[in-house]
Amino acid sequence: MSTEQNNEQMPDWSQYRGVLVFVEQRNGIAKKVSWQLLGAGKKLADKLEVPLMAFVIGDEVGHLAEEAIYYGADRVFLCQGSELRDYRTRPYSRITLKLIEEHKPEICLFGATGTGRDLAGAIATHLPTGLTADTTELDVEPHPSRLLLASRPAFSEKMMATILCKQYRPQMATARAGVFQSLPRDPERKGEIVLIANPTEGEQIATEVVNFIEQTGTVNLEEAEIIVAGGRGLGGVEPFRLLKELADELGGQVGASRACVDAGWIAHEHQVGQTGYTVRPKLYFAIGISGAVQHTVGMAGSDVIIAINKDENAPIFQFAHYGIVGDLFQMVPAITAEVKKRKAAKEDPTMAFKV
Repeated sequence: MSTEQNNEQMPDWSQYRGVLVFVEQRNGIAKKVSWQLLGAGKKLADKLEVPLMAFVIGDEVGHLAEEAIYYGADRVFLCQGSELRDYRTRPYSRITLKLIEEHKPEICLFGATGTGRDLAGAIATHLPTGLTADTTELDVEPHPSRLLLASRPAFSEKMMATILCKQYRPQMATARAGVFQSLPRDPERKGEIVLIANPTEGEQIATEVVNFIEQTGTVNLEEAEIIVAGGRGLGGVEPFRLLKELADELGGQVGASRACVDAGWIAHEHQVGQTGYTVRPKLYFAIGISGAVQHTVGMAGSDVIIAINKDENAPIFQFAHYGIVGDLFQMVPAITAEVKKRKAAKEDPTMAFKV
């Protein structure tokens, strides 16, 4: 059914064209969600037959403008300056507002990170326009509506809600990391880089970044290339030590299903799934995990999935590239021992899993 009502008069948004993606960076290194959003934005732009644009803000970040082209952008807006090295809401939002007002994109996408949420919220408030947060699906209706269909889990993750912005432009959304697939990096790809000036002088910025203390020892599942995740089949807190040992040997992180988090066996920062993180690692171990939809939507995009479960009919085997039917308390130590053996022989232990 069309999202347009028969008697509803759509405003004239013909001046607004194009899809714009914010490339988030820290210390000159882009967040992976930025390239993932360019992949999603490319599909939207192709459907609407408009250019895919990106914008990069920071200090000495010209290389990221080139990278954005390699990852699918047709045009990249670049604003550089020493006062833009660290993210601050006021200068970044002023630059973005000026960019949107001058170039009028019909869709703007941001990562659902701390920075992306803050910047997108500030922009939407000033324009003003609508903002859909933490989307997991993006699509568009063709001409004449050209509506962004931004979908996200709702009602305690039990259903999906598609949110529309019919009366304002641009249409804006933040998207979870790991949900969308980035395009293959193509260093031969050509595009346009447009330099833009910073409208805010240093003395006009009310806040100052004195120091940035990197938090260590925390879990970052969204960036992890290897995840060893456990489910209800572990039976308690202690078995997670087995998973931690395997993850440490592989240089990965420990994940968990919602059941484990709800039971208090492990912290929420380890949770994979609809109410946790969506991940795309190169290697994902699903150990003692049944394969409920709530969990699989968060890890189905993994390059290689290895499932270990004593129930040969567990749904997780439908998603796994490799399945082991057996006792995890025997299988996990055996795999860990093999990884240690290969490392001692100066071999790459992940090659056994065809990562």
